[in-house]
Amino acid sequence: MDARRRNNVVVTGDADGPVVMLAHGFGCDQTMWRLVVPVLAATCRVVLFDHVGAGRSDLSAWDAERYSTLDGYTRDVLDICHALDLRDVVFVGHSVSAMVGVLAAVAEPATFAKLVLVTPSPRYVDDGDYRGGFSAADIDELLDSLDSNYLGWSAAMAPVIMGNPDRPELGAELTNSFCRTDPEVARVFARTTFLSDNRADLGEVSVPTLVLECRQDVIAPPEVGAYVHARIAGSTLVTLDATGHCPQLSAPEATAAAIARFVADAA
Repeated sequence: MDARRRNNVVVTGDADGPVVMLAHGFGCDQTMWRLVVPVLAATCRVVLFDHVGAGRSDLSAWDAERYSTLDGYTRDVLDICHALDLRDVVFVGHSVSAMVGVLAAVAEPATFAKLVLVTPSPRYVDDGDYRGGFSAADIDELLDSLDSNYLGWSAAMAPVIMGNPDRPELGAELTNSFCRTDPEVARVFARTTFLSDNRADLGEVSVPTLVLECRQDVIAPPEVGAYVHARIAGSTLVTLDATGHCPQLSAPEATAAAIARFVADAA
């Protein structure tokens, strides 16, 4: 299957500019980047796509086994790069897609120039001295709730993930995005997201990396951003003056500016 059709690939911006690929997180699609795209498109060739099962991707390509690990999503990213003959890609991954970017850059470092990891987490579950933000029991409860009533789970969890209770329209947008996702796809992707452990992969990253975190984020707390930064050699950590897990919606100007500066900086 053609990767461009499978993943609903959209290319916009300056055809001669550096390539910036934007990857969305769980329960979202490429429209989550709409507020930062105009800034990046002024100087960059922007590549957007939907993970299989999200947005306007080809749902017939969904396979529970393929997407039961992040490797399936990583292969899709590499397929898109190959189909479009992309070189020197700046991969911007939000949330779980940050680790997809890590895995892609480790697999094919020659394809990628830089990584931008937006509110990343290599492991959501606490483990010994490692603080991921959730106990194993927390994650079990979260997944059980999602299994039993996905729409109810979405309505309860999306505003918590988004943060910014004083701006309820943001939580409502994320809730609606979650509710548009096929429940079976969401169940598999949630397990892939919340049960993955990519801590060992961080040390394999060899391209310049920007870690973007928010000053308050219940999904990826500051300890996690510090952990990722410490384990990717030479990485840069920037804490946005923003709250919640989705700064591309809650603080799009600051998010776009940080990405654009990193793209423009000499490696």
